[in-house]
Amino acid sequence: MSKFGRLITAMVTPFGANGEVDYAQAKKLALALINSGSDGVVVSGTTGESPTLTKEEKLRLFSEIKQAVGDRGTVIAGTGSYSTDESIKLTREAEQAGADGSLLVVPYYNKPTPEGLVAHFTAIAKSTRLPCILYNVPSRTVTNLASETVIKLSKVDNIIGVKEASANFEQTAKIIQGAPADFLVYSGNDGDTLPLMAIGAYGVISVASHLVGNQIKAMIEAFLKGDTRQAAAEHRRLLPLVNALFLVSNPIPVKYAVNKAGFRVGQPRLPLTTPDEQTAGKIDACLKDYKIDLL
Repeated sequence: MSKFGRLITAMVTPFGANGEVDYAQAKKLALALINSGSDGVVVSGTTGESPTLTKEEKLRLFSEIKQAVGDRGTVIAGTGSYSTDESIKLTREAEQAGADGSLLVVPYYNKPTPEGLVAHFTAIAKSTRLPCILYNVPSRTVTNLASETVIKLSKVDNIIGVKEASANFEQTAKIIQGAPADFLVYSGNDGDTLPLMAIGAYGVISVASHLVGNQIKAMIEAFLKGDTRQAAAEHRRLLPLVNALFLVSNPIPVKYAVNKAGFRVGQPRLPLTTPDEQTAGKIDACLKDYKIDLL
């Protein structure tokens, strides 16, 4: 499933002045991200504010963004939730809407057991022909998707990868070691991308690529060519920006930064808010040190 590419952007959802989804701007953003280094986009993930999007908004975003992107990049639909039944229904509808794959987050709030997680993800995967990527982000979901569980799920035909955002390198190494060779492990944290690729990860599902996509792509390509010195230098250079984009809950900082860069994406929906003055000032100061790739 290398068609997904190594650099995927977890895309913000643009909103208009009244808080409505701006579908035209969402299509423009997806194309701008493809033009600035991304191989594809995740639509309605954490960064896309999926908890505050309705099912109808999500499906329209999946359909219209895929129509806009066409064959130039992949569209991965965030269809997972804490309800197995709802996740199955949305994943099937995302398939009908033209999505290339689905991103399935670990169920949040209800804290399933490892056995429940295997049953949950297997049921969703078997309900669709879409390739499915698991999403482990315990800082958001509380429940961690353990390496043993991922390895079991990697045997399901259309579960083809995991977005690993636990920052647990030992856990990720066990997945890479124990899963099939073609199972794709993506870094779910921008700051972990190069270290995880050094132990065998495939790529990154990124937030910072909204702003420096070409530069992240160059870092990845340098590493793949064996120029680890250059890749490491790029990693170190980009870290201050990555850190600035996570000063407060994602996607508050990245939405602010993309707006500041001149690409209108609106404010977050409540309960998320715009950054406070001090945080905004830190983001502003950091942005001055970088060339912005987004056009």
